[in-house]
Amino acid sequence: MNSKPPVCSASTPLSLPAASNPYDYLPLSDDARASTPLAEEVALAIAFNGLNQAVMLVSPTDLEDFAVGFSVGSGIVESAAEIYDMKFSGTGSALYADLEIASRAFWNLKNQRRQLAGTSGCGLCGVEALEQALPDLTSLPGAPLPPARWLKDLRQRIDAFQPLGQHCGAVHAALFMDHTGELLLGREDIGRHNALDKLIGALLRQQIDTSDGLAIVTSRCSLELIQKVLRAGIQTLVSLSAPTGLALQWARTHNLNLIHLPKHSAPRVFSPVAE
Repeated sequence: MNSKPPVCSASTPLSLPAASNPYDYLPLSDDARASTPLAEEVALAIAFNGLNQAVMLVSPTDLEDFAVGFSVGSGIVESAAEIYDMKFSGTGSALYADLEIASRAFWNLKNQRRQLAGTSGCGLCGVEALEQALPDLTSLPGAPLPPARWLKDLRQRIDAFQPLGQHCGAVHAALFMDHTGELLLGREDIGRHNALDKLIGALLRQQIDTSDGLAIVTSRCSLELIQKVLRAGIQTLVSLSAPTGLALQWARTHNLNLIHLPKHSAPRVFSPVAE
């Protein structure tokens, strides 16, 4: 985990193709058979120190980045330094990732699981689960808003960082722009949370300085994305879709710059509140 991986600007496949060979389909309007590539997905089981934690449906690209970003963005570890090793196994559409993490982080993870034991299967239930859904996160120190010119023609510029989306669609993207306004890297996935996890993992693994930079998400901006960005210490989030009300409240409370970039109008600064 200490070796710095090579910088890769756009998503790259691990061992499986992220887009399939063309699938046949029949247009409703006529009888002419056609074909199109589709985004692929795999089931990735994630374990920490041998303890199964989650099964995620992900695009089979940048899985090392995803594993690191998921661990940090979900609060399982505080930093990438608490991840000592990770191993991947499995074949086809069933993959397995086993991460070795620090004893402190593993103890906290097991303690959370004990608190949730015995709850019903409807998802997040009980006081302990609510505390996990709405955790007490540290506020950011605050940062200046990016210059408006950084966001000019952004929707067009990000196309180069979405090779999978350009090829077959059906995927979300998360990107990072550095302190000079340059788009540095991007990650894609069928899941919007997964795309952001991959981006965070790539930034951490490549030891990229996020000071005065910003993250960009092409998806709906809900609370979970805000929490992941806060845990990663990124101080500005730009969303191509409007944020939810709760996401905005958390951004303002935690000093996160939150900007919505509508398709046909000027960027909207939702956080911080204008004085």
